This record gives sequence, C-alpha cells and structure tokens, in this order.
Amino acid sequence: MKKKILFVALAALTLVACEKKGGTDVTTDKEAALQQAVTPYVHHTVVATYSAMADAGMVLLEQTNAILEKVEKSEDYTDLMKEADASWRLMRKYWEQSEAFLYGPAFHHSIDPHIDSWPLDFNQMNALLNDPVRMAQLEEDGGRYVGDVLGYALKGFHACEFLLFESVMQDGRAVGTGKPHATNLTHAEAVYLNAIVEDLVQQAILLEYAWAGEISEAKMALLEEAEIEPFEDHYGEQMINAGKAGSIYVSYQDVAEEIIAGAIDIAGEVADLKMGNPYISSTAEQRDYIESPYSCTSTIDFADNIRSIQHAYCGAQTGDYSISNYIYRQDAELDAEVRKAIEDAIAAIEAIEDFENTAQGNPKVKAAMEKVQALEGLLDDEVLPLLSK
Repeated sequence: MKKKILFVALAALTLVACEKKGGTDVTTDKEAALQQAVTPYVHHTVVATYSAMADAGMVLLEQTNAILEKVEKSEDYTDLMKEADASWRLMRKYWEQSEAFLYGPAFHHSIDPHIDSWPLDFNQMNALLNDPVRMAQLEEDGGRYVGDVLGYALKGFHACEFLLFESVMQDGRAVGTGKPHATNLTHAEAVYLNAIVEDLVQQAILLEYAWAGEISEAKMALLEEAEIEPFEDHYGEQMINAGKAGSIYVSYQDVAEEIIAGAIDIAGEVADLKMGNPYISSTAEQRDYIESPYSCTSTIDFADNIRSIQHAYCGAQTGDYSISNYIYRQDAELDAEVRKAIEDAIAAIEAIEDFENTAQGNPKVKAAMEKVQALEGLLDDEVLPLLSK
C-alpha cells in the first residue's frame, strides 16, 4: 500500500544563518526583488541538494556492489555494511532536505512515490526473493528491472533500509534497532539490495539532471548503461527565466509562491501525517506509517524536512539572497517570526526520543506537531498572502 501517495498530493548543506540579512538591497520593483532570490535558490538549494544526494548514492552503489561480491564469495562484509549504512543515511538526509521542493520533476515524473513509499509489502518481497525466474531477471537487469517492473512497495529508500539495518519481529511486525544488518544476507537478498540501490541512484540522477540540465560524465554513463533517457524538464532554467518565452512561470511572484507552497505542503505532511498518524496510532495502518522504522531515523527525517523549509525560505548558503530578505523588507516582524518558528520546530522534533517506539500519545510528539503546525500557519496565512499582494 502506497501510504505516501494516499496521503500526499503530490546534507549536509551548510546550515542557514537566517538571522543574517545579506545580499543586494531590494529595489522598489517587486519582480526585480524576487528575481534576486531565484538563481541562488535553484543553484544553491535545489541543484546542490540533488547533486549531493546523487553523489552519496553513487558511493552507496559501489558499496552494495562490493557486498554482493562478498556474499557470492562467502566472505565477511561487516565493515562494508557499516559503510553502506552511513551512505544510506547521508543520501537519505539530502532527500529529506529536498522535500520542500517536491513539485516539478519529483512530482511530474512520480519520483517521490517511486523512491519514498512505505511500508514494505513483505509478502510480495518474499515471493520475489523465492521466485528463481524473477530473481534471474533482477540479477540480469538490475535497477532497470526494479524501476520498470517492481511496485512502489518493493523499492526505494525503505526497501534498502530494511536490508541494510537490523530488525526483529515483535507481534508479527518487523521492529528496527537502528544497527547495521548482520552479515547474513542471502544471495537473493544481496542481488535485490544492489538492484534497489541502482534504481534509487538512477532516480536521484534524473532529478539532478531535470533541474540542472547537466550532470557529470560518470552519472550520465550510469543512465546510458541502463538505457534511461534523462528528463528534459530544464526546471531550474524555467524558474530563472520566469516571465520569458518558454518558461512555465509568468512571473517571479509565481516562482516565489510555488516555493512557499512547497514549504507549506511538507510542513503539513510532517505535522499531520508523519508525526500525526503514529501519535494517534489507533489502527495498524497508522502504526505502520512510521517513516524510517528500521534505521530509527524518523526524527532526523522530520528535522531535515523542516530544514528543507529553512533552505527554501532563507537560502541554503549564508549570504544568499532569499525570500526571507524580501519578506524582511515588507514586514521585518513577520520574517523574524517565521525564522523563529523554523528553529522552534526543529528543536521540538529533536527533543523527541525513540519516536519509533514511543510515538503513540507522546506529549513531546504532540508539542513538535504543534510547533510545525504553527510554522505551516505562518507560511500559509501570512507569508503567501504577502507575496501575492
């Protein structure tokens, strides 16, 4: 069941020094002022995040290739598994810090559900692993087979997570420990893991290309080997050239509104679904909505989702001109309130301990939900209307 699709319509970057209002002075022309925020947003926030995510994925793929070789030779791969876990966490961090801009290619090409749906379908997974015909196809075609044939519940970050991190069965459910998986993968599981990672990396590269319009030779070679054509969205160019012929955006105000709308969307998802469903936890479906149950990194995910809002609003690099600068000139008190709400939401999330096992009815979870909802309200009720004036 594709939980994320049912509920959502649709890294280490330098942490933002939001309180510093650098950059060029805003002119009296609104379009000129907002234009200043778009180029750094595209290059330093979006493209930089996707590029780093794909880079981490390339390293992870090398590691799972090596794990597969070790399994085939019955050799120990304890250190490799630890390294792969770290690479998964890094790739995951960049993905979570991208969720304020799930519009565009991530939405139009269904990359978001492709790589980030949960929970896993264990019955289908076991059927696959025990089907010699399908496993032979998976071993032959790797990531391309995963991308073209397997359903969302059998691929992406969370399928990788299950195979990379240790879990134990409790009451018929797999409960994660956050520790590296023991080095006892079957050959079928190692083949499956490597193919899932290959597909995951391919999708990350497609996102980078769709926004940047270019990628490294190594990344292009990986797509070419799988016979995958990159998406010609030129999404970053569309934003930078708002109002010009060929752009889908009629103005820089449209761009700014979409940036804030993306931030509002992920704030709502974090508060109401990612934290809200496990907090209520009255049904098995809501319990299974815990986002990263095997790596036990759910609260890290949530905090990075709010950092994606921080990067979108304040800029991802100190000194970048951003929407925050524009709002500051219009209403300095509102800008300060938004920046404080971002910090408060991150702090409240990071105060939660052992979310995966304590979410139901946890007052710290409720407090964090309220802080994120307050941020969502500011963006929706105050910032977006101010941009629209």
